[in-house]
Amino acid sequence: MVPLTEIFCFIDDFCKCFEAHTQRQLLPNPKRKRRKACRLTLSEIMTILILFQLSHYRTFKDFYLCCLVPHYKKDFPNLVSYNRFVELTPHAVMPLFILLMNISGEKTGRYFIDSTKLFVCDNRRIYRHKVFEGIAQRGKTSTGWFFGFKLHLVINNQGEIMSFQLTAGNKDDRSVVEKMVQGLEGWLFADKGYIGKKLASRLLDRGIEFITRLKKSMKPQFLDPIRQYWLDKRGIIETTIDQLKAIFHIQHTRHRSPSNFLANLFAGLMAYIFKPKKPSISFARNIAQHALLTSN
Repeated sequence: MVPLTEIFCFIDDFCKCFEAHTQRQLLPNPKRKRRKACRLTLSEIMTILILFQLSHYRTFKDFYLCCLVPHYKKDFPNLVSYNRFVELTPHAVMPLFILLMNISGEKTGRYFIDSTKLFVCDNRRIYRHKVFEGIAQRGKTSTGWFFGFKLHLVINNQGEIMSFQLTAGNKDDRSVVEKMVQGLEGWLFADKGYIGKKLASRLLDRGIEFITRLKKSMKPQFLDPIRQYWLDKRGIIETTIDQLKAIFHIQHTRHRSPSNFLANLFAGLMAYIFKPKKPSISFARNIAQHALLTSN
């Protein structure tokens, strides 16, 4: 069951502050003659986008017409047509982004960083693709070439998102690390693609010990058992990324505008934040279980 009331109240409280602040900052438009309010409020638009990500429907059109309209009419009495809602979706992009940037998980001192590709079309259709022309770029990962973007994530050992960055597909993963870990201290675990002596040195000056696996060509280095334990648990961020793609569908090739792509991505990240059970690592619990097994 989706906690619809809790999600809407949380979003609505944010929207009241957001709209009050933006109204003070906006300049008046003398050419605008009408100021008719939309039937759907901003908080309702954002809630519907998040609700779609939690509904497990594959397409938003099916969710809107087959689920929202017949079953949630009491919760959203002023629903507009599907085409009209698609026109309203871009209005939710900036509020969703600001809300995401101001929501962060608990600072536990144990963090994991990784990136994942978000392709926007099949490689055979790159030359015919027009929606993200000049925005998306070709990139390469361990699974091959793609055309689209990269989503960079930092999470803690409780599976909570600490920060994220969206870049073009050809962006080096290491170029965004320092910006993403601002305000964090402790251990940061990553894969071999992040190896860099200069990067590790700069992070160490800021109170972050950067720990990665070594390449075959590198000299072996001693790593104490506790750090090795946390490094072996780096798969938690891959599990998080898999849930974002498999459950919340932040990646698909049906986007018809960049703004709808961003709305889908930000709503998916928000839906993950509202997910009650996230992938997590409890060091104390695992140590206790190990001690119990060895004693028996």
